[in-house]
Amino acid sequence: MKATVRFKKLDSRAAVPTYGTPYAAGADLYALCDSPLTIEPGQTVLVHTGIALEIPEGYVGLIYARSGLATKRGLAPANKVGVIDADYRGEIMVALYNQSAVLQTVESGERIAQLVITPFLQVDLEECDELSDTQRGTGGFGSTGTK
Repeated sequence: MKATVRFKKLDSRAAVPTYGTPYAAGADLYALCDSPLTIEPGQTVLVHTGIALEIPEGYVGLIYARSGLATKRGLAPANKVGVIDADYRGEIMVALYNQSAVLQTVESGERIAQLVITPFLQVDLEECDELSDTQRGTGGFGSTGTK
């Protein structure tokens, strides 16, 4: 299933998001900066992409870390997963957090995150006094992995 997502370059230097392979779920987003960005350990920097999207109604754009950038250099989105709503038309920016112990530099044109467009279900939330019972019940964090 393919949907069309329109995009606009807000700067002529912006790189078009690309899929690395035919079966890739995420399209790579590229940094757009006038000069290299230095990110100190523990620091978050907003990185421009120069791209705006027109996400179709019923879909959401999710911004995830690029696995190589996160594992090899310690750079990942500060909010872990960015959410781009279908009615947002501003520039896509990535809040890159340096979780490493050393300075990291991001160059213009470097792949900084990946964008996954996916359908979602918006629901009506209904308050109630009781919820249905299940075998799991209120067992939370790690409760299904114990014997």
